[in-house]
Amino acid sequence: MTKHHYATGALQHSFALILSILFTEKLVRFIFFKFHCYFNQHKMSALAAFVMPLFLLFTTIFVKLNNKKKQRLKTKLSLLYPHITSPFGSLANVIRILLQSVYLITFNVTTKDAPSRNEHKKATARLINRVFRAIRYMDSKLTRRCKKLWLQLQLKLNNKTNVKPLQRVNSFNLWQNRILKFVFYFMFAFTILLFVTVPFSLEAQAIFISLILIVAYSLRRVGGQMATITMITLAVTTSTRYLWWRYTDTLNWGDPLALTLGIGLLLAETYAWLVLTLGFFQTINPLHRKPIPMDGDTSKWPTVDIYIPTYNEPLNVVKPTAIAAQSIDWPADKLNIYILDDGKRPEFAEMAKEIGVGYLDRPDNSHAKAGNMNHAMKYTDGEYIAIFDCDHIPARSFLQMTMGQFIKDEKVCLVQTPHHFFSADPFERNLDNHRQIPNENMLFYGLIQDGNDMWDATFFCGSCAVLKREALDDIGGFAVETVTEDAHTALRMQRAGYRTAYINIPQAAGLATDSLSAHVGQRIRWARGMAQIFRLDNPLLGKGLSLVQRLCYINAMLHFLSGIPRIVFLTAPLALIYLDAYIIYAPFIAIFLYIVPTLMQIKITNSRIQGKYRYSFWGEVYESVLAWYILKPTTVALFNPNKGKFNVTEK
Repeated sequence: MTKHHYATGALQHSFALILSILFTEKLVRFIFFKFHCYFNQHKMSALAAFVMPLFLLFTTIFVKLNNKKKQRLKTKLSLLYPHITSPFGSLANVIRILLQSVYLITFNVTTKDAPSRNEHKKATARLINRVFRAIRYMDSKLTRRCKKLWLQLQLKLNNKTNVKPLQRVNSFNLWQNRILKFVFYFMFAFTILLFVTVPFSLEAQAIFISLILIVAYSLRRVGGQMATITMITLAVTTSTRYLWWRYTDTLNWGDPLALTLGIGLLLAETYAWLVLTLGFFQTINPLHRKPIPMDGDTSKWPTVDIYIPTYNEPLNVVKPTAIAAQSIDWPADKLNIYILDDGKRPEFAEMAKEIGVGYLDRPDNSHAKAGNMNHAMKYTDGEYIAIFDCDHIPARSFLQMTMGQFIKDEKVCLVQTPHHFFSADPFERNLDNHRQIPNENMLFYGLIQDGNDMWDATFFCGSCAVLKREALDDIGGFAVETVTEDAHTALRMQRAGYRTAYINIPQAAGLATDSLSAHVGQRIRWARGMAQIFRLDNPLLGKGLSLVQRLCYINAMLHFLSGIPRIVFLTAPLALIYLDAYIIYAPFIAIFLYIVPTLMQIKITNSRIQGKYRYSFWGEVYESVLAWYILKPTTVALFNPNKGKFNVTEK
């Protein structure tokens, strides 16, 4: 006999002893028998199996049930709750019973095997009429009450300050909109919850997912924001329903190895679902901000310092950038250009003197690029600071396209423009698809930054940007605690109450990484820096950020934690091949009906949103290659955020 049976027997005898003190022998036998049935046959928990007989005893005091009535009650319950499965006391069944009970109360469904469609239509019509009658009643009552209070307040003000009573009492019509919005959101969320949690047969699941795919395919060529929102809603619904199915029906509790590996895969899928949902939210309505022209009176224009930080890049890379910066369309007396040389090289000082730009170095290299720029701020005094990586050659119109945002809104602290590369990165060069396939930068600068701009969460990207000195002074200069000083600096300025902007018009062109090792090293630095920010200055915590700003930042950080989940996806089939572990414990047809259509729906929606900025296949290839490299630094940074140092991308 196993330990489980010994424990069960001991538990049953303990309950019998307790009950014998409280009840007669006949009642004890009844409760003991029922406990045994519920615990062993119906797979209830010990607590539920103990409570159920007591509940039945209490019920019989008020309701007398003979065998015929019991049978009719069981038949009626099986018709009303046909989807309740064993074990009955599970969390999933509790939710199913609650949702079904709400449905039964709402629609007044009969217990016949096949209620007519007319009955459902009449029930639905009755529900709609009741809801709108309740809304009209609540709205009229609230409106009358608010008007009365408003008039009393006006009379008091009029008596005290001789202010004329305000005429627009009808402004309280807004109450009606609020109530309708609340009812709409509640009904919408409740409907989504029903579609997500109610179990379907395989045939019903096939019909349900087929209808969603038909709607999605029909909408993918339809213009307008509503079509996009509808497709996103369908994608979130199907993916959430898939995740619910995975949690409630596909874990192999009888095999410890399969259960452990299955939970690992399920956690990776949960991570993917979270990133997907946040990504939809982030890019649901990109802003596409337009430049604001400057005033014609140049005497009112502010002074601008241009920083060109460099460390180990060759002279022939830095010199064209410095010369191009001199050609920027801005009054010469209000523009100052500085080469910030952290390499302390005499030839750079000579070159700067030759072409007529400023040159600054420092005695040490503390805090890398951020420390270099903070040092330069001590010796410059421009109202604004434009920053270019030493290989990014600016266009003449750069300041004309960006500075208008600052003039229009004094709270704007950052205007970012895209990073555009005229050379091929290692993937484009080795796969021979340069200018044919969008690289990974295009998704961020073509779509995500516009989405961030909509939510006032534009990221500073370290180059091709203008920052307000006053905002930098308020936060103590560029952030030095992480190796991604750019994103961390923007986060701090936004916490301080400043706003940011993004102009999606390339105003500079630079060099892409030359080798795969340099490319991977750069991405490792970004991934490590985001993990450091997650630990040291988590956007979800602290003051100053709105909810939507927090979500945009946390999505960016979660993106760089994709190493482990992606490797789990790549290696999951090996569990079945080598270990014979069924990590998705379900029939093949169920797996097919849940996984394949859900992936199709997500791909269709992503294709509509991302369009020309990302191709699914090439994006998966790129991210699969990087996953193995970013796994270690991001994991280390999560546990030890101070470990690691700034690495300069080779040019």
